[in-house]
Amino acid sequence: MPRSAPTLPYKPKPGEIPTNPGVYRFRDADGRVLYVGKAKNLRARLSNYFAPLHTLHERTRRMVTTAASVEWTVVASDVDSLQLEYMWIKEFDPPFNVRYRDDKSYPFLAVTLADEAPRVIVTRNRRIPGAKYFGPYPKVWAVHDTIDLMIKVFPIRTCSDASYKKAMATGRPCFPGQIGRCGGPCSMKVTIEEHRAMVDDFVAFMSGGDQRFARELTARMKESAAALDYESAAMYRDKLQAIEAVLGKSALVLADDTDADLFGIAEDELAATVQHFVVRGGRVRGVRATTIEKEIDISGADLVDQVLQRTYGDAAPADIPRQVLVPVLPDASADLEEWLCSRRGKRVTIQVAQRGRKADLMRTATLNAQQALMLFKTRRTSDYVARSQALNDLQEALGLSQAPLRIECFDVSHLSGTNVVASMVVFEDGLPRKDQYRTFGVPETTDDTDSIHQVITRRVAYLDRPEEQDEPDPAPTDDGEVVAPARKKPRFAYPPQLLVVDGGKPQVEAAARALADAGHEEIALCGIAKRLEEVWLPGEEYPVILPRTSEALYLLQRLRDEAHRFAITHQRKRRRRDIQSVLSEVPGLGETRIKALLRHFGSVAALSQATPEQIAELPGIGPKLATTVHEHLARR
Repeated sequence: MPRSAPTLPYKPKPGEIPTNPGVYRFRDADGRVLYVGKAKNLRARLSNYFAPLHTLHERTRRMVTTAASVEWTVVASDVDSLQLEYMWIKEFDPPFNVRYRDDKSYPFLAVTLADEAPRVIVTRNRRIPGAKYFGPYPKVWAVHDTIDLMIKVFPIRTCSDASYKKAMATGRPCFPGQIGRCGGPCSMKVTIEEHRAMVDDFVAFMSGGDQRFARELTARMKESAAALDYESAAMYRDKLQAIEAVLGKSALVLADDTDADLFGIAEDELAATVQHFVVRGGRVRGVRATTIEKEIDISGADLVDQVLQRTYGDAAPADIPRQVLVPVLPDASADLEEWLCSRRGKRVTIQVAQRGRKADLMRTATLNAQQALMLFKTRRTSDYVARSQALNDLQEALGLSQAPLRIECFDVSHLSGTNVVASMVVFEDGLPRKDQYRTFGVPETTDDTDSIHQVITRRVAYLDRPEEQDEPDPAPTDDGEVVAPARKKPRFAYPPQLLVVDGGKPQVEAAARALADAGHEEIALCGIAKRLEEVWLPGEEYPVILPRTSEALYLLQRLRDEAHRFAITHQRKRRRRDIQSVLSEVPGLGETRIKALLRHFGSVAALSQATPEQIAELPGIGPKLATTVHEHLARR
């Protein structure tokens, strides 16, 4: 068992911590707040932090050992603890709480209802007195497109306040009004009262996509056409097309009366991305994307809790919907509902979207979040400044004599101990070199450590025998990646400055033995463990813990994930080739039936263990053909 560090000197004495609900703060020696959390039972929650240090998550251990004191505040209810936690996180910005990286403001469509003649504008300012907001929109051009379409149906004011005042004082239409771009009283075409009625219709439509406007325009168009007033009919037709265009930009996804906020979340050990879909009147009216950096281990439920607090902590009552849809319920969902009800003044429910169109929309939001997370990680790795920082941080953290400009990462993949393959991916200057990726078949192995030893031994052998560098059979990759043919300069002859293996201490030690046996101990080596994102060095009893926000950790994670992806892809292709080549020898089995067997059983080994009756259950394969398949595989 790993050795635990001495007991924390600031650990409270038994019985000192109350069992009431409350909020706690960890501080460092300078009094800075490191972490803020809430608990229904302070004693039960804080006792988790003062468990033996070796049992704690690596990053939780770093937080409690960095801290010099802990304090708590008892509150009357769980809802009070939620509110106090939000206030303190906002006030102190603790470094070990989740950190919101993408904090940019999004553009909104706003109607200045407090004005004498309200106008519609694009703004990022959420504090205009009396304004009604719609959105947010992902791009500014999306707001302008919506306004351009809407003023064709509801010609309300778009000109500036200065233009409006000048027009009303002189009696001459404002310039946007002269060219048909402003329909306010300053255009001299409507009164203030008539304009206010159009504004009300504009707001009603944007608030719920009111279908009555489409019905009314359709009826008027038909009436005008029947009366042979084709000019008016054409005008109503154009307005109807504009309304349909606006509705088409935000397709109906839920029932017409649905007002909800939906949160799709994707996360890994270091970061999370959130896609917030604003649904009003059954339509997605806005999308907000946020990236979160996680400093200590946090569950999915706790992450949802933090996201909801941040989203609605300063929200206006009108911006809080009747329903909040999340991927997983927070532990304190009842308290969060009560808190949101008190802020909104009406009932609010927090639910998990499990079926129907809500579940479909949740899958869409989650897919967007997954893509955003992948893009976030890719951009961090591909950014020149970030790459340089990552390589410098790696040099310092691993004690290297120079920055590792060429890094090779290895991963082993297998199917229940069979069909073992290994992958090697290459990053140069922090960027992937896909033309130099390699895969290795591992014919006989006892476990992952033995596989790692074999693969590293085979790889470093080419440093001494570069003329044999073409012996490995590089496999084509997915997504159109093609391994280039060998050049005159053997690429395997280039020694890496750093080897990375996917795994912890056992895998690193196996790779170190391979380097020592081959006489290449000058090559630096480390491993990255998936569960805790620990970085292991050979011969060390404890791992290196890189900060969650470290560019070096993001680079290592990208290397590990890319090696894993490449190994899995190659293994799947080998399995398909294996089963197809074997089954193609069976009389009566065509390509369609082979594909059906592949989808159902996945491998020749699994198919070999199936009975003729189980094989015959597949459509298109009768008892006779099933018996033939079974006997053919039994003879192998």
